[in-house]
Order: sequence, then structure tokens, then C-alpha cells
Amino acid sequence: MKRLEGKSALVTGSARGIGRSFAQAYVNEGATVAIADINLERARATAAELGPNAYAVEMDVTDQASIDDAIAAVISQTGKLDILINNAALFDLAPIVDITRDSFQRLFSINVAGTLFTLQAAARQMIRQGNGGKIINMASQAGRRGEALVGVYCATKAAVISLTQSAGLDLIKHGINVNAIAPGVVDGEHWDGVDAMFAQYENRPLGEKKRLVGQEVPFGRMGTADDLTGMAIFLASSESEYVVAQTYNVDGGNWMS
Repeated sequence: MKRLEGKSALVTGSARGIGRSFAQAYVNEGATVAIADINLERARATAAELGPNAYAVEMDVTDQASIDDAIAAVISQTGKLDILINNAALFDLAPIVDITRDSFQRLFSINVAGTLFTLQAAARQMIRQGNGGKIINMASQAGRRGEALVGVYCATKAAVISLTQSAGLDLIKHGINVNAIAPGVVDGEHWDGVDAMFAQYENRPLGEKKRLVGQEVPFGRMGTADDLTGMAIFLASSESEYVVAQTYNVDGGNWMS
């Protein structure tokens, strides 16, 4: 039997990248998945590619009405919400003396407030249903330590780890397991943009930062989105019933905790 057979899942920021891989993995395991993204056209295209068990939902995690509407759309489509992955996030970097309030506010609005208030809306729905649920937040190895050029992003992901702990301890009495995944360096479109930012601030040629961080991973390469899906399936399944408020490193050995 498929591990998520009959489950209803919502994955934020899932029209592409890591979120898309999570959605694909959940569909493969029998779930019906809402492809929630601020770009509805791209979400619809992804849902069409993933097949009849995927559908598109427009969602802006910085807007409470949009969050509430997305939850309502899931209930309208499937009658319930069993699984949430808080995947939507934004990256930026700058030396401490160059950080702007605008960058700070945008990152915290999406990465932290977006995570919290989407989690809250999902938890309220799961409590109403009375059957528990699974909530998975996306942290990062950046949340485990500071980095010279990545101060704000690191702070947002540290906050996600802390929120995961607090929410996990609070919601388990309702049978809702809240946990997180902390990826390391994951190859793809996102890291192409990160590489370009490092090239600017560290005066490197394009591609060099990406090559160097890949070499430094003990496993021997950067991760891929598909490297993360096994943990995402485990945390959404009945196998993780006794796992509460944890953040799992899936990073090829980059960080040990």
C-alpha cells in the first residue's frame, strides 16, 4: 500500500524546485496534493504535469486572506487537510553593513511569518477535523549557524527551527506532529541565483561558489531536490507518529546535531 494513500496535502511554493519534488513524491505515494504558489499559471502547469491527483491553488503566504482562501480551496477540493509542507521561502544576502530594512522585512514576512500563519491556519483546520495531522516546515543548515553574508536568511531559518519546536510541543496534544527538514546546499534554479549573489559579493566567477560548496559536502556533491523527498514522506506518514518538534538535517553530512 502507498504510504500516503487517501491523504490530502498542501505544499506551499510547489510550482517548481524543491516544492515540486515534494508534490511529485506525495502524488506517487497516493496523496492528493494542492500545488500552492503565488504564480497560479505556473502552479496550474505543474499540477497538469503531475496528473489528476494534483491541483493548483493560488497562495501568497504574506497575505492572511490568501492563506485562508488556500486552506478553504483544499477543503472544497478534498474535504480535509492532512499534511502541510511550509516550503515557500525567499533568499537574499549582503554584508551586515549593507542589509536593508526592505530585505529584512521581505525575508521575515515570507520565511517566518508566512510559515507561522500558514501553520496556524492548517492547525486550526486539523483541530476542527479532529484526526490530527502532519506539518512539515522547511528550515536549513543556515538556521544552525550564522554566515557572514547571509545574516538575515540565517536568522529566518533559525526562527523556523524555534517555531517548529514551539508549535510541535503545543499541537501534539491534538495529534498534530510538527517537524522540520534542514537541507544543506541543494542544486537547482535556486542555487544558481545564490551563486550569482556570491559572485557579486565575493568577486568570484559564476559557478565557482557552487563548485566549492559542492566539494565541501562530506557526501561528495551538492544535494538534489529528490534527496529530500524520503524525509518528507516519512514525516508525513504514520511512521513518524512519535516524532515531535524535531528538525532533521538532510545535507550530506554538512552539519551534525
